[in-house]
Amino acid sequence: MYETIILLLDATIRTSTPLIFAALAGLFSERAGVVNIALEGKLLAAAFASAAVAAVTGSAWLGLLAGVGVAVLFALLHGFATITHKGDQVVSGMAINVLAAGLTVTLGRHWFQQGGQTPALSGDARFAPIAFPYEHALRDVPLVGDLYSELMSGHSLLEYLALAAVPLAWWVLFRTRFGLRLRAVGEAPAAVDTAGISVVWLRYRALIICGVLAGLGGTYLSVAQTAQFIPNMSAGKGYMALAALVFGKWRPWTALGACVLFGFLDAAAIRLQGLELWGFAIPVQLIESLPYLLTVFLLAGFIGKAIAPKALGTAYVKERE
Repeated sequence: MYETIILLLDATIRTSTPLIFAALAGLFSERAGVVNIALEGKLLAAAFASAAVAAVTGSAWLGLLAGVGVAVLFALLHGFATITHKGDQVVSGMAINVLAAGLTVTLGRHWFQQGGQTPALSGDARFAPIAFPYEHALRDVPLVGDLYSELMSGHSLLEYLALAAVPLAWWVLFRTRFGLRLRAVGEAPAAVDTAGISVVWLRYRALIICGVLAGLGGTYLSVAQTAQFIPNMSAGKGYMALAALVFGKWRPWTALGACVLFGFLDAAAIRLQGLELWGFAIPVQLIESLPYLLTVFLLAGFIGKAIAPKALGTAYVKERE
C-alpha cells in the first residue's frame, strides 16, 4: 500500500506540472484584469513549437526557447486584441484556442507527414529525468528509499521548476512593487493611471509573463512528458488550470493545491483503468472522464464564494480631459 501511494503521488507530480504552469500563467494575466481563456491554445502552440524545433535541431533547450517564444507571441496577440483594441477578452481567447488547434495540426502534417505528429524525441532532444545522488543505493531502505528514489528523484528539470515557480510567483505578486501595481491594475486601473503608471504597459507585461509560463507548460507536455507532439495533446489542461485558478481564488498557493488535486484525480484515473466492480468492467471512457466530472463537482460544491479581481474582463478606456 505504501509503495502504491508513492507511485500515485509520483504520477500526480507529472500530471499536475502543466496545470501548475498554466494556472500561474493565468494568475498573472487575470490579476492584471485580462481574462485568459486562451491558456489552452498557448499550451498547445508551445507544445508543437518546442517539439518541432527539438526534433529538427536535436536540442531540448532550443525547443524550450521556441515553445516559450511562440506562447509569448500568442499572448501578445491576445493583448493586441484586448488591450490595444479593447476587444472582448473571452472571444479573443477562444479565437486563439481555435487557431492553435488548427494551425498545429496543419503545420505538423505539412512538415513531418505523420498525421500532425512530430517525430519521437530522444537523447538531447528531450528533457530526461534527473537522478539524485545515491538513489539506487537508498532504494531498498524501508520507507525512506521509496520516498527518495521514486517520489523526490527521477523527475525532469521542468517538474522541479514548476514547483519552484509557485513561491517565486507569490513573492513577485505580494512582495514587490511590480506585483502591487499589477494587482492594483486588476482592481482599480483608473487609480493606477491617475498615479502616472501605464495601465497598458503593465497589462502587456503581465501577458508576457503569462506567455513564458504557458510556454514552459506546453514544452513540458511534448519535450519532457510525452517526448513527441500529438494533435490536441493539451486535452483541456488549459481549461482545468483556469478552473484551478478560480478554485484557488486567484492565489498561488491555493491554486497549487487545486492543481495537485486535479493532477491526483488524473493520475488515479489512469491507474483505475481496467478496474472491475462486482464482476463488471468499468468502461474506460467513464474512468477517463472522472477528473473532469470531479473538477466540475468540486467547483460547484466546495469553492465557496470566489471574488475575482474587480476589473477582470473590462477593457480600460482612459478618460479624456
